[in-house]
Order: sequence, then structure tokens, then C-alpha cells
Amino acid sequence: MLKLKTKINSPVVSNVVKGSLIAVSVSLFLILIFAFLIKIFNIPDYLIKPINQVIKIISVFIGVLFALKKLPQKGLLSGMLIGVIYTILAFLIFSFLSGKFTFSFTILIDVLCALVIGGLCGVFFVNKQFR
Repeated sequence: MLKLKTKINSPVVSNVVKGSLIAVSVSLFLILIFAFLIKIFNIPDYLIKPINQVIKIISVFIGVLFALKKLPQKGLLSGMLIGVIYTILAFLIFSFLSGKFTFSFTILIDVLCALVIGGLCGVFFVNKQFR
């Protein structure tokens, strides 16, 4: 039991949680701005999905950046975990806000993309040591 408690309180775990929460916060902020822009400029429907994907990538990127800023280790694993946790949290939050929880193939694609993007960002930040 002591070993499990030590792992849960490790800096890597706390940084992954911090990075995931930052990514969700960034995503919520950017989606809010995007919704405002849609209302003002009548952005066509075919642009909404690609812009949402860019928002997800930016969110994971920033989440991984802040998570690995002070503890630049295990970049691949940390980035991948941040991407997956972010995707799950974002799905739950936006499903709750829309009032419908619909599981589809798209969610699996989102998880896989976030896994790859998070891992790449993690490797990049650990090797470049952005601080």
C-alpha cells in the first residue's frame, strides 16, 4: 500500500494531472472564443470541425508544455497520458454541457490523435527543454 501511495504522489503523476487540467482549461477558453467568432462572422459549418481539431492540438500542446516545464522527464509517457486524460475530460465536460453522451468512432479517433500529439509534444519538450 505504501508503494502505491508513493506512486500516486509522484511529481510525474501530479504534472500529468496539472497538464490535463490546463489543456481542458485552454480548450474551454478557445471554444468560447471560437463560439463568439462564429456568432459574429457567420463562419461556415465546414470550417467548424477542422478548427475544433486545431483547438484540441493547441490545448494538448500547451498542457504538455506546462506539465513538463518544471519536471522535464518521461516526456513520451507524460505527453501521451495528458492527451488521453484531456480527451476523456473534454468529452465528459462537453457532453455534459450539450446534454447528450454519445459514444462513437470519432471519440476513439480523438483519443488516438491526442495520444500521438501528446507523445510527440512530450518528446519534443523534454529534448528541447523549453523553460
